[in-house]
Amino acid sequence: MKILVVGKGGREHAIAWKVKQSPLVKEVYIAPGNAGTEEVGINVPISATDIEGLVNFAKEKGIDLTIVGPEDPLAKGIVDAFEREGLKIFGPSKEAARLEASKVLAKNFMAKYGVPTARYGSFDNPEEAKAFVKTLGEKVVVKADGLAAGKGAFVCQSQEEALKVIDDLMVKGVLGEAGKKVVVEEFLEGEEASYMVMVDGTDYIPLPTSQDHKRLLEGDKGPNTGGMGAYSPTPVIDPEMEKRIQREVIERTLQGLAQEGIHYRGFLYAGLMLTKEGPKVLEFNVRLGDPEAQPILTRVESDLVAHIMDILEGNIKGVNLKVSPKWSLGVVIASEGYPQKPKTGKVIHGLEEVKKLPDVVVFHAGTKREGDKILTAGGRVLTVVGMGNTLKEAKEKAYEGVSKIHFEGMYYRRDIGDKAFKYLR
Repeated sequence: MKILVVGKGGREHAIAWKVKQSPLVKEVYIAPGNAGTEEVGINVPISATDIEGLVNFAKEKGIDLTIVGPEDPLAKGIVDAFEREGLKIFGPSKEAARLEASKVLAKNFMAKYGVPTARYGSFDNPEEAKAFVKTLGEKVVVKADGLAAGKGAFVCQSQEEALKVIDDLMVKGVLGEAGKKVVVEEFLEGEEASYMVMVDGTDYIPLPTSQDHKRLLEGDKGPNTGGMGAYSPTPVIDPEMEKRIQREVIERTLQGLAQEGIHYRGFLYAGLMLTKEGPKVLEFNVRLGDPEAQPILTRVESDLVAHIMDILEGNIKGVNLKVSPKWSLGVVIASEGYPQKPKTGKVIHGLEEVKKLPDVVVFHAGTKREGDKILTAGGRVLTVVGMGNTLKEAKEKAYEGVSKIHFEGMYYRRDIGDKAFKYLR
């Protein structure tokens, strides 16, 4: 088979790396890819949002399966475009992708179908949004309605901060069209966790549990980012909690989509807050999380390509996902200035040294090759994943890998996974 992976981040490198392991696969193409993906396949200089270009490439090359990594092409209708041409592609339709593309639509959907979430209001008028802020507690969450690459959610420590964020989004337009409408919601207390499944209509296959670390700074401080690291499995989702998530979140969501006449096929990600009352949805994503995909896919032992083909051919019941009992932990290394204004073009040293370490894999995100050098080319540059029989061992291996890597201004959190240890005693 010939496989096309759409995207250029760490998640897409992890997907391509996993796909390459399938005995069904002959060639892997990544569009546009990065300096790491060229080690597992062939990079194609086509943007992830150039849907016409991707369709034409898939037809010319005889691509047997396309897997979409990021949200933007899904929101723009890449799946619909491929399917019109009779091309196999794994991901939700443009209509289904609105579950991530519009925070307002997602919250209204959850309210309609009884999916537990925070109390909220949605607004296109800044004064009305500010009035609603004053009905909530001191901490408030403000979210841009549209896609903002993981940077559209603001956890405000005071109502004053929330009012400023509303001004920034709705009046000053710092996120452009994405921030013209906002969701304002109550702040939820609890542990955050990620739960992902592979879906075909109302049937689904659970992927390993994971926990992301969204904030830039240690101790979960600083601004929200696309994610600074993740580990899998997470003890905050015990078997009883997992059953509740499946019953109250995943199944109600899929039933609601079916009632709306939407056949959802692809990855579905529920970003959750595990509160005293139970799981509540913070957001839906219509693709794998990044950086969660990196530790999750290193634990998947069975053939991802075979599983996706089974789902596309209506045989989800035949999928037998095999997962390693080992722990996996990924640490994101970011550029100086991330997430606001990352500095790029720095030479990365030590990648060959990391390859010598057992149970350590480096997934590239914001990287590019120039001659014999690999340079930084984005905010999140690399994710270093370690595997071990315990979380402690996985963490030690990941940070051993991190210690071999150097570039000017690099930054990473040193506490990835630490919040899990209190649940493991």
